Amino acid sequence: MRIRLTAGATVLDATLDDNATARDFASLLPLTLRMDDLFKREKYGHLSRSLAVGGEPRFSYEIGDIAYWSPGPDIAVFYDHDGESIPDPGIIVLGEIDSGADAFKKYDGTVDVTIESVD
Repeated sequence: MRIRLTAGATVLDATLDDNATARDFASLLPLTLRMDDLFKREKYGHLSRSLAVGGEPRFSYEIGDIAYWSPGPDIAVFYDHDGESIPDPGIIVLGEIDSGADAFKKYDGTVDVTIESVD
């Protein structure tokens, strides 16, 4: 599934993976999240409920990953890499931003991000 993330004037397209967690996330769209900054590497926002488990947990990430952190439950968008690993229980990657994820660097602190399906 193709999705679009909009933060201010920044518009980024992405593709969701084909796993149960990503499909459950897609069922929540469209949605606007107030996303805070964490370690100058990611923006994260709190979901109203937990998502289904079905993706493979990972302890590393790539720039552009859109991921689910179950303890939150939170969604994270990784825009930079600090070389650190993700703590237990890891993240489930929901999808990837096509290009330009580093545009989130310009938003210090909190930013509202709208995520919607474009299919």
